[in-house]
Amino acid sequence: MVVPELGPWRAARPHVVRIADAVRPRFARAAETVRPRLTRLAAAVGPRFTRPERPSSPRVARPKTWQFTATAATAGLALAAGVVTAAGPWDSSGQRTAERDRAVALEAARGADHGGARAHAGTPPRGPQAAPPAASVLTGLGGTATTVRSAPGGKALTGVLDPLLNTPALGRRSAAVVDVATGERLYGTGAGDALTPASTTKIATAVAALSALGADHRLTTRAVYEPDTKEVVLVGGGDPTLTAREEAQGLASLRDLAERTAAALAKRGVREVTLSYDTTLYKGGTIHPIGVNPNLAAVTPLMADEARTDGSTSGPAPRVPDPAADAARTFGDLLKEHGVKATPPGPSKSTTRASTLATVSSPPLAALVERMLTHSDNDLAEALARHTALATGKPADFAGAGEAITVRLKQLGLPVKGADVKDGSGLDRRDRLSADLLTALLVKAGDPAHPELRPALTGLPVAGFTGTLAGRYADGAAGVVRAKTGTLTGVNTLAGTVVDKDGRLLAFAFLANGTGGPAAAQSALDKAATALAACGCR
Repeated sequence: MVVPELGPWRAARPHVVRIADAVRPRFARAAETVRPRLTRLAAAVGPRFTRPERPSSPRVARPKTWQFTATAATAGLALAAGVVTAAGPWDSSGQRTAERDRAVALEAARGADHGGARAHAGTPPRGPQAAPPAASVLTGLGGTATTVRSAPGGKALTGVLDPLLNTPALGRRSAAVVDVATGERLYGTGAGDALTPASTTKIATAVAALSALGADHRLTTRAVYEPDTKEVVLVGGGDPTLTAREEAQGLASLRDLAERTAAALAKRGVREVTLSYDTTLYKGGTIHPIGVNPNLAAVTPLMADEARTDGSTSGPAPRVPDPAADAARTFGDLLKEHGVKATPPGPSKSTTRASTLATVSSPPLAALVERMLTHSDNDLAEALARHTALATGKPADFAGAGEAITVRLKQLGLPVKGADVKDGSGLDRRDRLSADLLTALLVKAGDPAHPELRPALTGLPVAGFTGTLAGRYADGAAGVVRAKTGTLTGVNTLAGTVVDKDGRLLAFAFLANGTGGPAAAQSALDKAATALAACGCR
């Protein structure tokens, strides 16, 4: 196929060719899948293309004999933009609509059947479309867990990775590469050494929570009525994504809860109430050991919009000092808009005599896990850790949550020796995980016997496109590496999945403590992951 070169691309031809060399194998299959929609799109928008913010196409095995000219490379990139534009943007929860739809189209009849259960493979589809089976999700990750090609050889991998990881910029290291299909470790250096993992801890939190609660579990916020005192109690259910915004975008809405509560009170003839709030679901202190920090609100089971005061939805932000009281005040204001006069709220505890007026529930846990991983959401991580504690019979505080995560991982048969989990987010510098454990978590999440764990893979940020990897890999393995990042002062980590050039799905974990500087350490880790993606290594 010969496509005339678009004028705006001429000056950028060298850069385009370099990028095309890295990503061109993924476009062939994507083109066949979306060709009818792309034709309609081209007719609608004409010759001009606008590059979407978050494009992506899964990578497939490299054809052996293709030779691309600069013109073909340009056309390939234009085609990729059309693929994503036609297929749709990311869902609000973190799962890409384009990836999910393409996975279903390509392999709907293959893989483990989920029996129709929603959310087991990530965010539930918005409509009659069925959830993709496990193997399709792995295909969407850039390859399949099974392939006729053999896994890379250990000696060859050592020759590629050792020079990149043995650098002073990375300080002390724990690294491992594992074949997802077999669970065999292909490469390791200090792989069993437990180091500070930073935010890669969230992978452990994700797997533990999904294991304990199930992918369909939802977090529910309630409004109850105490008949003896005419008291309305807002009962926190541990959902930090509860929103007071006018557009809830699929999240549990405090506005809906207030409207339904007011309607239920009107049926009782009640127009004036004492307003209280209940935060007894959690135990212990609300302040993380790092202290007051813009990366995390006070950990309480009742908050709205993660207690953010600047309208943001991810990343560091100023927070209200008492999230529960603030959410209750907002709830009271919303009740007044519906004709119910409420007193200024105060803390209380609902009794067994209370009757439920209304409830709102979060998206399923699968979607929450994806959001947590994609955006490195510390508030969600701490909430899911506490819910894991509740489901495991441990106290819902920092210590109980860390213990519960370890217990769940041990029950899954994972190598927890040396592991020490102090929180769910990885902000605590006392956390300890090994590369062996992190890669084992990723392999377990891809195990067909555990489809409920799949969101721990589908939620990983995509290099160059999404979440905490959006600004990385511009000239490397963009769209191929999918990994959770971790960064603290002197700590840089990266753990995720990659498909090598022969189509083999690999899990990797690189942990570095005592790093000399964040920029140099991050660059070294990215180069190692990029080399792994480009490696046949046999």
